[in-house]
Amino acid sequence: MNLELKFNSDGLLPVIAQDYKTKEVLMLAYMNQEAFDITLKTAKATYYSRSRKCIWVKGETSGHYQHVKEIRYDCDKDTLLLLVKQDGAACHTGNYSCFYRKLEEFKGE
Repeated sequence: MNLELKFNSDGLLPVIAQDYKTKEVLMLAYMNQEAFDITLKTAKATYYSRSRKCIWVKGETSGHYQHVKEIRYDCDKDTLLLLVKQDGAACHTGNYSCFYRKLEEFKGE
């Protein structure tokens, strides 16, 4: 593949995971080149853990895999969007999405 993604100075790329049917945003994570290559090969979302400093397949311990249906990239080629079929919860808290809380104090238009 000759895409030439633009990884940041740490060799990472932000990745948004989104439910491929409902379009609900599930989580934000990061990939390095190795995680991206594994994701392409296996069609299972694979990320780089900044805290553990290692590759991790989403769901390898929880069973809550993300089966990648489509990969999109933004206009600058520095962010990915994965459209996934989520098994179980995406969030480590047990919630389907990591974005389950709302800032109640915000009063938008």
